[in-house]
Order: sequence, then structure tokens, then C-alpha cells
Amino acid sequence: MTISLYNTLTRSLEEFVPLHEGRVAMYSCGPTVYNYAHIGNMRAFLFSDLLHRVLRVVGAYDVRWVMNITDIDDKTIRDSSKGASTWRTEMGAQSEDAVENLRRFTEFYADEFLQDIATLGIKRENFYKVPYATHYMASMQHLIRRIGEKGIAYERGGSVYFNVAEWRKIDTYGKLFKIDAENFQEGVRIDADEYDRESVSDFVLWKAQKDGEPAWDFEFEGKNLSGRPGWHIECSAMEQDILGLPFDIHTGGVDLCFPHHEDEIAQSKAGYGVEPTRYWVHNEFLEVEGQKMSKSLGNFYTVRDLLQKGIDALDIRWLMLSAQYSSRLNFTFAGLEAGRKARLRVQDYIFGLWEKAGAQIHSTRTETTNTLRSAVFSELANNLNTPKAFAELFTFMNRNAASAFDAAEASSLLGFFQELNNIFDVWKFEARPGETLQIPDAVKALAEERWKARTMKNFAESDRLRGELAAHGFTVKDSKDGYTLEKA
Repeated sequence: MTISLYNTLTRSLEEFVPLHEGRVAMYSCGPTVYNYAHIGNMRAFLFSDLLHRVLRVVGAYDVRWVMNITDIDDKTIRDSSKGASTWRTEMGAQSEDAVENLRRFTEFYADEFLQDIATLGIKRENFYKVPYATHYMASMQHLIRRIGEKGIAYERGGSVYFNVAEWRKIDTYGKLFKIDAENFQEGVRIDADEYDRESVSDFVLWKAQKDGEPAWDFEFEGKNLSGRPGWHIECSAMEQDILGLPFDIHTGGVDLCFPHHEDEIAQSKAGYGVEPTRYWVHNEFLEVEGQKMSKSLGNFYTVRDLLQKGIDALDIRWLMLSAQYSSRLNFTFAGLEAGRKARLRVQDYIFGLWEKAGAQIHSTRTETTNTLRSAVFSELANNLNTPKAFAELFTFMNRNAASAFDAAEASSLLGFFQELNNIFDVWKFEARPGETLQIPDAVKALAEERWKARTMKNFAESDRLRGELAAHGFTVKDSKDGYTLEKA
């Protein structure tokens, strides 16, 4: 099935065509590991997980998904410094060596992050690689030298900067985020890894060492510049080393469009001669109860915070994935509860199919299954439109009780729901918990006859069959989705 995605680079919905038939190479900007990731961060990672699964299940692609770990930047250096208050007892005693402190500190939070995403159903085995930035120091230095050889980088005070003015003579700067050329500050340099959107000026590729900071030796234009890489250069080097340029899809939050992703484009093109990717796909922000998430407002949550409140991780995953990724998500506790009810309603439908199918799941698709599959998957293929996909699913469930299908049809439908769960990963395929009731085949047949009579509005026959069921020691309870049998 053809996939369409909104490409930030072209500002349009495009049919996705991979560089290599049947294969997709995808890179996602991962976490900066200086603290526990919050739920706003998690939306970006869950969106990338959804995209990777839709490509694999709906598009039938072999997907190589890479997500990096940023273990060196301003924040990790600040909070790993000797005596910093963020150190925890689990990390062990602080070292006199700044590089060792950085390693211990980031290793702790990287492990915590990987546990959190596993809790939310993002499986480590689905990644091709999860690279750590500090493992690619030589590659970053090589790229910076190449940019310097092209005359696009210069050294000042032991740091190396990307010369935006020189680059603008060669190519556009502002492909993802339209910059205001009048605000371009030629010759002005920015050392910070993160900065305001208005600060369009030369950005740092390599930062000179400050007292007490971790540092690596770096030879540039005949000088040894002890220091560390800037944030933006990290992804460019890892992308080239692991996936090669160009690759197919780059994902991340909209907040990364500028400066991070814009700078990735410029430095990759300047150093490697090619832009990193053909499709840039960004997810929108997450708000909490209609407000920007912040500690001062008391609406700042990590995954662990929500779990401590008794919230099921499956409900967090469902809420995040059932919303359109390109629209702002208002994360509310009422929304979590509504989402839980919707998720469990699908689960109950699966239980019903399981009972009718006799626990058999068939991959052979009937006409009914094909129609449902096409309706749901077409919406997922259309820029991951999960709200419309689930609207199709619930419309089908409203019109077709699970108990109304015979065993073969139920088995076929279970095959589709299992495919769908390979994307959303929030349902179980098993008997209802605590289900011990043994129902004779004769009783099941009577119950089916009674349901058919009821749907045909032959209430006299329905009542007569209800009496026969009672004679066999069973009562029947109807609902809008079908019926259940219970021991009288």
C-alpha cells in the first residue's frame, strides 16, 4: 500500500518513494540524557515508533530505524560536572576526571530512558542501531575538517564555527524554517547548542574547552583545539557513518526544525556534498490540560510520574498514538480515561472474536476482512491519520457484533486485528481473563439462532429460544455489540 507523508522540506503531502525498492532507512533524533524524559519528549519517540511500524506493516518495507543518544552537549556537561546537584547515589562516587563523570552520568540516564520507552512499547529490537554521540568523535572531527577545507568553517578562540554567510553564497539557509534575512547577524557567533529562532548567525561546530569540562584533542588547520563537538554536528556524522547519505526519512519534534535540523542540512551538504534526507517529518507539541508543560505549573510529568498515579502504560501509548501526530496533542487525565475505555472496547471485541474463532487466527482474508483492512490501513497510509483509522474501526465494530460471525470469519478478522496490533501493540490475543465457562456446542448453536431471530426483529422466536437456553442452564445478556452467555 502506498504511504503518503507530510514533508516539512517541501511543505506538502507527498507520496513516499524510498531510495531503494522495498527498504527504508530512517533516522530519529533521540533524547539528551541529562534527566528523566518527560511525556512531551515521549510523544516524539512514540510517533517515530508509529511511523516505523506503519512503514513495516502497511507499506511492507524492510525498515532500518536509527535513534541516537545525545550524551554530550551543554546540559549533560553542566549536570555531570563535579559537585552538580543532579548526581544520584546510583551513579557512584564522582571522579576527578570530567570525561569519566560525563560517561557515568549519561550512562545512568540513557539506561533509564531505554527502560521508559520499553515500558511504552518501543522495543529495542526494532532499532537498527541506537548510537551514542561520544562514540563518533573521530567522525565528527573528520566532518568539521571537510567543512573547513571548503572554506565554510573558521576558528576563533579555540572554537570552530560554521560560516553561514559563506554558505548562503552557495546554497539556501532556511529550507525547513524560513529565516528572516534581515535578522541574519553576519559575523556574529553563537556558542550555545540551543538558541532562539531569531538568532540566525554562525553556529558552533567545535567548542573550546572551559575549566572543568570534558575535552578531546582535535587538530584543525594545524592547531590542536582541545574541546568537544557542538550539538548539531553530532547527528550529521552519525547519519553518514550508520545509514549513509542521503537516507529516506528524518523524524523529530517541530521544535528541532530550527536550529538543529536546519544546521544538519547545511553542514551535511557543506561537508559531504549531499543533504541528509529526502523526507523531513515532524510531530507537533504536546500540551497538558491545555497549557504548556512546566514544573512551575505543576503539570510536568515523566512516564514514572504517571505510572505512580496508577495509570496503565498501555493507556499512555494509546492516547499518544490515537491522536494525529501533526496536530497539537492536549494531554489530559479525562482524555486518558476516555482512551482507556476505547482501547478496552477493542480488546473486548477481540475477546469476542477469539471465543467465536475457537482461538484460531487465520492469515487468509475474507471479503469482510479485506474491506475492513483496506479502510483502516488506507487511513494509516494517508499521513498516519490514526483518528480516521480508528473511526473506520469503531464504525465496523458498531455495525458487526463479534458474536455474529462464524468461526472462519472470526478467525480471519483476528488475523487483521493481530496485524493492527503489530502497529499499536496495546491488545492481547487470548481468552477473557477468568473465563472458565464451558459452553456446549448445542447451546452455542441455540444462542446464534436466537441472536439472528432478534436481529430480524422476530422477538417471539427470540423469546422461545431464550427459554430453550434456560432449559439448558444458561442465561443470555444482550448488548449493542452482541450477546454473552452465562450460567443460570
